[in-house]
Amino acid sequence: MESLYIRVSKNIGEQTRRALTEIEAIDNDLKIKREYDDLLIPVLRHIEGYETCIGDFENVIKDLSPADILGFSPAYEQIGDIAIIDRHQPKAQEVAQVLLKQNRIKTVLQAETSVSGEYRTRSVSILAGEKRTETMYRENECRYLLDLSKVYFTPRLSTERARIADKIHDGEIVVDMFAGVGPFSILIAKKFPSAHVIAIDKNPDAVRYLKENVLLNRVKNVEIREGDSRDVLKDIKEADHVIMNLPHSAIEFLDVAFGIVKKKGIIHFYAIAHENDLFDSILKKIGDIAGKYGLQILPIDKRIVRPYAPYQFNICIDIQVL
Repeated sequence: MESLYIRVSKNIGEQTRRALTEIEAIDNDLKIKREYDDLLIPVLRHIEGYETCIGDFENVIKDLSPADILGFSPAYEQIGDIAIIDRHQPKAQEVAQVLLKQNRIKTVLQAETSVSGEYRTRSVSILAGEKRTETMYRENECRYLLDLSKVYFTPRLSTERARIADKIHDGEIVVDMFAGVGPFSILIAKKFPSAHVIAIDKNPDAVRYLKENVLLNRVKNVEIREGDSRDVLKDIKEADHVIMNLPHSAIEFLDVAFGIVKKKGIIHFYAIAHENDLFDSILKKIGDIAGKYGLQILPIDKRIVRPYAPYQFNICIDIQVL
């Protein structure tokens, strides 16, 4: 198909593609071509600063999505090469067979329970594909080995984990109170080699995978502690950042966080809140608990992380302790 295009060196091809994507100038229905050491990028209009030519390009063959095939949008998450279908999803077997042909999925599981219990896990069953629950997941240039029948993990916090990592600086002490297999801790440690990251979890399986993932990502600055955060942090008094990603019950551990964070340090607090009262009630509770310890709080960021359930959202409040 004939199209306008611009020619750029392949050395700056990805940089140019991203810039053109941001201004919605690329013709995504056509394939980018390579010609010697250049890339020919099909565009929708003349681009200032580039010479625009006309040439022939191949159409992009777009795969049908699961929703296109099924006639409805199935509720599932893909983690590595495993998909987990929501426990309330109708026609789960039909959905599983379709997913097995999509996006390099090798195994399809279905959640049988909600996330619950002391270790915040859920029961799963294998619906289709390879008979396994362990997978390798890649996110933010890190790799995580995990078993979805033994630990809880969601890829929907990828952007949030990157956001928190961007707030850290080299040399700081970071305490990840509910670390799981390490997606907050390892990303921070990898990005800031001089930071000291203390990662805690009480689930022995999560700690086992956390140790493996520290080795897998070759980070040297993660200190792993197994046990309840209330019991294993008594020697910490000067944390610069405390991550409290346990949205259903983090409030019960705020006294621990206030005991280990330094003055002007930051607590990244996660909770589940109703859409009619996303932040105010929770902030009041946090302020009341801080007051018991002679502390004050200053909310420096409040955000919805993701939808959680009808009318409910997973939220994060970044709090500076004064």
